[in-house]
Amino acid sequence: MSALADIVCDAAESLAGSLDDYDSLVEIVGEARFVLLGEASHGTHEFYRERALITKRLIYERGFNAVAAEADWPDAYRTNRYVRGEGPDVDSVDALSGFKRFPQWMWRNADVLDFIGWLREHNDEQNYPNRKAGFYGLDLYSLHASIGAIVSYLDKVDPEAAKRAREHYGCFDHFGKEIETYGYAAGYGLTPSCESAVLKELVALRRKEMDYLQRDGQVAADAFFCAKQNALVVRNAEEYYRNMFRREVSSWNLRDTHMMESLFSLGEHLSEQLKKPARIVVWAHNSHLGDARATQMGERGELNLGQLVRERFGTEAVSIGFTTYQGSVTAASNWDAPAERKQVRPAHRASYEALFHEIETPRFFLNLRDNGRLAAQLRTEKLERAIGVIYRPETEMQSHYFHARLSDQFDAVLHFDHTRAVEPLERTAEWELGEVEETFPTGL
Repeated sequence: MSALADIVCDAAESLAGSLDDYDSLVEIVGEARFVLLGEASHGTHEFYRERALITKRLIYERGFNAVAAEADWPDAYRTNRYVRGEGPDVDSVDALSGFKRFPQWMWRNADVLDFIGWLREHNDEQNYPNRKAGFYGLDLYSLHASIGAIVSYLDKVDPEAAKRAREHYGCFDHFGKEIETYGYAAGYGLTPSCESAVLKELVALRRKEMDYLQRDGQVAADAFFCAKQNALVVRNAEEYYRNMFRREVSSWNLRDTHMMESLFSLGEHLSEQLKKPARIVVWAHNSHLGDARATQMGERGELNLGQLVRERFGTEAVSIGFTTYQGSVTAASNWDAPAERKQVRPAHRASYEALFHEIETPRFFLNLRDNGRLAAQLRTEKLERAIGVIYRPETEMQSHYFHARLSDQFDAVLHFDHTRAVEPLERTAEWELGEVEETFPTGL
């Protein structure tokens, strides 16, 4: 074992699957308002399961009020209504039915299903609405679904305003559901952009806030906030798609800035309802939640949600990363392709994951914030792996590795040496078949 591995081994807190596994993590959280729980892939069972276990403790023991996920607002809000006992859905499976866009398995999987069921049961036991915890989305891909939700809301509260909204959003009609086609055409000046129209609708909706909020107390406040958030999604999504083909503008920065704006708005809304600062758990990929300034992302001018939260909230935020050495993962080979159960290669020998594998502890927790010796040693730049919804083992070095300084990136890290693929609710033939497990060379 290397000298660095010895230091990690001394600091590692083994996770044995017992009730007190995360006592140290909960202690680190303290009075923080935001706990950012990452994942090194969008398709690993252990990441989903353990993130849910931690979140349950934060809700139950520390009074956290919401989960804000790397998910689209309208889809997640349907789930939110279910867990709060307000929507028409009769069970957890129905409550996740809004997640129809690729990658479905990211939210329609067995682990999320279990958590949503638990959250509904927890909320049903609460005697007051303000003690219930919600489930919300932070992402911006849902332009058409958000438009539909806004118009539906206005049809109920202000039919004349609904006509206005249809006129504003009619700018997209020529492109149907092909929003990427709109983005390309508008981005290169081949068609007039909808920028002005979506901004006008957002401003018009905000101006009517007091009128709409006087109708039915908290119910009206929640409904208006949902509509306003959808209008923000449409405005930012229009800008995102219009700029995604232009290299001089970072669509990544636009997306993570939107997620920060959404998180801040959600925090303000919940705090106003609770009459005290809201406490929110965030679920997203490591690449969104680890501070970008400690990675290659920052070096090329990209920021992320984790950086923005740290800059705004400082020690009121705690960021926790997840890593794995090998196993299997649910991922696709290309965008919009079927979900597959793929084998994850043993990590590169120069990576943090390989370092953690060296200490031969299957599952452990590292406190990077309070252990100065460990933090100093893990501030040395090493490779780190990131698997999103697409995994291409054949080009792994180019596709899935980047350099990072781990102790500047996260406040703590959870490592699971061997992991398995998350189970989609809809299993494809490709997923059922899986890949034939191989013995990969570890030095690639």
